[in-house]
Amino acid sequence: MEYLNSLIGKKLKEIRAMKGLSLEDVAKLTGVSKAMLGQIERGVSNPTVSTLWKIATGLKVSFSFFIEDQRNEIELVEKSGIQPIMEENGQMNLFPFYNFQPVKNFEIFQIELEPGCKHCALPHSQGVEEYIFVIEGELIMEVSTSKYTLTRSSSLRFDGNVPHTYSNNNLTKVIFMNLIYYKSEI
Repeated sequence: MEYLNSLIGKKLKEIRAMKGLSLEDVAKLTGVSKAMLGQIERGVSNPTVSTLWKIATGLKVSFSFFIEDQRNEIELVEKSGIQPIMEENGQMNLFPFYNFQPVKNFEIFQIELEPGCKHCALPHSQGVEEYIFVIEGELIMEVSTSKYTLTRSSSLRFDGNVPHTYSNNNLTKVIFMNLIYYKSEI
């Protein structure tokens, strides 16, 4: 139990630091007293499930965030081990290399567009940014009313809250990485 208390305290401190919040700020967001939060951070208090739910809800993170032990400082991801998400009748394959985690505020995909594929994306929420890094081929990006041609080793950053389209107008596949960053709500 001592290890779990320590882990919860470490995670609380980590999320608080990442969001730039004081104990007082967290107390206001969660309804848990500043004194109790301090005890939890130091690992000297065993929070109840209800208290942990209040903290998770107030900080907009999952309950399991506090009890997942992520001891692996290194994570190897192999594309061959990822089940792709198919769009555009199989002409677009998204490989989720790193799924969204609220504490990190981003997700990373490798995307492959077959020749002739065009994907029109709906605008994201305000504060979302996309970063595109072309690995192979030529990608045509339309962002709002502007058009960009990206080739190997080029990249593009744009605010994702506008209509945007990914197109492959060539005879060979285009492969690119897409990092989507979600601005913190706090």
